[in-house]
Amino acid sequence: MEEGISTPNIKSKKTEVKISPEALNYSDLNEEYQNLEKENKKIKTEIKSLKKFQSLSKTEIESLNRLISESKSKIDLLNNEYLKTKERADILSNENEALQNLLKLSKNENESVKLDNNRLRMDNLQIKKENNQLKRLPLFVASVLEKLPDNELYLRQMGNNQEYVTQTTPQMYETVKTGSKVAVNNTLSVIKIIGDSVDSRVKVMELEEKPTTTFADIGGLKDEIVEVREAVEYPLTRPEAFEKFGVVPPKGVLLYGPPGTGKTLIAKAVANNAGVPFLRMAGSELIHKYIGEGAQLVRDLFSLARDLSVKNNGVVVFIDEIDSVGSMRTNDGTSGSAEVQRTLMQLLAEMDGFNNRGNIRIMAATNRPDMLDAALLRPGRFDRLINIPAPDSEARMQIFKVHTRKMADAGSLNNVDYDALVSLTEGLTGAEIEAICREAGMLAIRNNSDTICGDDFMNAIRKVRHQDKDDERRDLMYT
Repeated sequence: MEEGISTPNIKSKKTEVKISPEALNYSDLNEEYQNLEKENKKIKTEIKSLKKFQSLSKTEIESLNRLISESKSKIDLLNNEYLKTKERADILSNENEALQNLLKLSKNENESVKLDNNRLRMDNLQIKKENNQLKRLPLFVASVLEKLPDNELYLRQMGNNQEYVTQTTPQMYETVKTGSKVAVNNTLSVIKIIGDSVDSRVKVMELEEKPTTTFADIGGLKDEIVEVREAVEYPLTRPEAFEKFGVVPPKGVLLYGPPGTGKTLIAKAVANNAGVPFLRMAGSELIHKYIGEGAQLVRDLFSLARDLSVKNNGVVVFIDEIDSVGSMRTNDGTSGSAEVQRTLMQLLAEMDGFNNRGNIRIMAATNRPDMLDAALLRPGRFDRLINIPAPDSEARMQIFKVHTRKMADAGSLNNVDYDALVSLTEGLTGAEIEAICREAGMLAIRNNSDTICGDDFMNAIRKVRHQDKDDERRDLMYT
């Protein structure tokens, strides 16, 4: 036989049938016989197929072997191609993964670019808006004095007080009221309505937050504090007591005395304790350049005070350094002094003029009462003139204890003789005693001390009195 295909070795099967003498059932024998016949037929069929296979020629066997070898080579080629295809698939899979990552990065970059683009667009719009605002001409503020027929308004421009007549639209004419503020352009046409005629400088004079100072923080001045509270606070907090006795409460209180004696401190305590709105201003704020502007500011101040008085059942107006606007009227021929006098006359009219000023309590403070105009000091305007003197020994003791209260609470005081401090501060004011306590603490900090001792207070007194430098530096005007 040739190599490649080997003929099988066929041996005939001998079937041995043993029948036991006990098997006398003919149906079982018949069934076994049929099974043997079937098996015999199958063996004959296999023998025929084997004979057919043995009958193949040598050429056919060689062609079969050739086909088998060719099939094996094709299978090898297919296996190689499969391996190469698998490698390419792996490479493509890696490339696909890399492309997916690049796609994610590009999406993230695209989103960031969109965000940057939106931000730049918003910035561009903001810049354009600001540019348009810079290009736009400014508007001037004017006050409506009178409404004339045919949609005309009689205006007065704020600042230079120029008066003119301009025409407006019917809608604007119906909306605007006499006394309102309007914005006009350079052609003097009304652009918009700003609001009422109360000056914004007056609105900021109202205290939004109450001061923390109370009457307990004021050393001495017991009688003076009682007089101030009777004239300013009690008419607002206890009006029934005045109605019971038919007494008209004082309209104004003037506090005068040397600098640093506690005049403004009393006003802060009143603002904290009164329970009504508190308007504070300096007298110099009423002095302005243009004619009538200071008087207009005074009118606006009292107009706002009247409105607040109606809403809150009272208001307190405090004018500090009133001598800057209420000095004696003279005739020196200058326009500046004339404007100050016009402002003073408006203040006098508002304090006690023809119109009722309402439940407005006025407080004022000055350290130069000798400069004030006599019309300002008369009863009806300032019913009580209260002198705030330099503190005596008892008051100085109280002032020292007030300003060293936090030091004592912190446990930083050591061997401080208050009686010695009081005797060494004869003639000093409350503000100077406060400066002494502050300087004593600063000296202890400078020396890296654990406590503030009596020597620190002695050095502080010497420093505040300027004894270590020049005795002439002390202001002796009020001593």
